[in-house]
Formats: sequence, structure tokens, C-alpha cells
Amino acid sequence: MGKGKVAIVTGASRGIGRAIALSLAMVGVSVVVNYKKSRHEAEKVLELVQQAGSDGFLYEGSVADSEAMERMVAATLEQYGQLDILINNAGILVPKHIMMTKAEEWIQAIETNLTGAFYCVKYAIRPMIEQHYGRIVNVSSVASIRGIAGQGSYASSKAGLNGLTRVLAKELALYGITVNAVAPGFIETDMTSIFDKKKTEYQNTIPLKEFGKPEDVASLVSFLVSDNAGYITGQVIAVDGGLSI
Repeated sequence: MGKGKVAIVTGASRGIGRAIALSLAMVGVSVVVNYKKSRHEAEKVLELVQQAGSDGFLYEGSVADSEAMERMVAATLEQYGQLDILINNAGILVPKHIMMTKAEEWIQAIETNLTGAFYCVKYAIRPMIEQHYGRIVNVSSVASIRGIAGQGSYASSKAGLNGLTRVLAKELALYGITVNAVAPGFIETDMTSIFDKKKTEYQNTIPLKEFGKPEDVASLVSFLVSDNAGYITGQVIAVDGGLSI
């Protein structure tokens, strides 16, 4: 499925991004491991990518930095001569009620979770259009589907990402590029560790009564970027144990 393909995974040093990078590597995809600060963790991911028999390199840079994302795509093209897959995974969560959210916190969430995806897409689709092939998957959230108190900036940015997904799917279909989003629920990562004190309470709201694992999301992403999913585009698919029902 992925042999000879090249992917950029943003926020790939930990959690869901890490699982996606490794899932792609296991099917032969070369992976650009993007990270912002966690170089040590990113190096571990790259090592595992290589142990899986695939190739890749590290790229440090914030998705909220347009020029850095342009350079990342350029570096990918210089290294491999192609870019087939973009996974917009990098994101931040500031768990505050709207009334308590500072303006700068709101802006930071929008810039990272939504504008960052825009920057990556803007530069990544150029080579995809030229090669008349591409797969883009945006990592959204169940918070964009089901209102969750205390996640105003996060839910708003992810809802915007869903809208961007649908627009891009229509704009890029002519070029053989599919664009989808996955919307994880409570997945066991560093980001959701802030909910540990109320984990049992949250689990009781999930029909399957348990938190998911990063691999649950990664397996869906791997399918969506495969040839088997070539007729799926413009979708927002929840991976949440039934939470959004």
C-alpha cells in the first residue's frame, strides 16, 4: 500500500502523531517526523520508523509558522522528490471555560489547530496537484461534534478544521487528492492526562466504557491514506467509542 510513498506527519513526537508515523512506516511509507519542542521523543520515533524498515527524517518547526512549514515541504521534496500524504495532527488543548479563556490562549489554539493546518495544506498540495495524487487527513476531535464544556477554543478550532476538510475535498477532488478528517474522542495520550482525575466519570459517558488508544486512530488514518479508501473524501469520522452518538 505505502511502498514508495512519502508522508509528513505534524506533531509526530508523541501520542496520536507518533502512532500514525509508526503505522505508516510499517507499510513502507517514508515519514517526515515533524515536532516543535520534543526532539528526544522525535528521535525515538524516527528510530522506530527505521526499525520498521522505512525511511524518514526529523523536521523541527511550529505549524503556526508559515515559513517553517514551507521549508518543511521544500526539504521533503528535496529529499524524496515527491509528497503523497499529509497528516495534520499537531494541536494544543487549553482546558478552560470561555469566560476564563484569555484572548492570547484563544488565538494560540486557532493558530495551531486550524491556521497551522492551513499553512501545511497550502504548501503540500502544490506537489500533490502536479503528480495528480494525494492523501490528506486532518486530526480533528469529538469536541468539534459534541459540545464539551471547558474546551471552547479547542472545539472551535477543530470545528473549523472540519469545515476546511470539506472545502478542500471539493477543491482538490479534480486532482486525485482525497481529504478527510478523523475525530478522536478520549484517547490515552499526554493531552488527555489532564482528565485522569475524572477518568471513571468520563468513561461512563462512553458507550464502550473505556478510553481509546493512539493505535485506534492510527489504524483508521492508515486506511484513509491507502488505495482502498480512494473513493472516500470530505468525511469527518469519529473514533470515540460511541461518545458522539
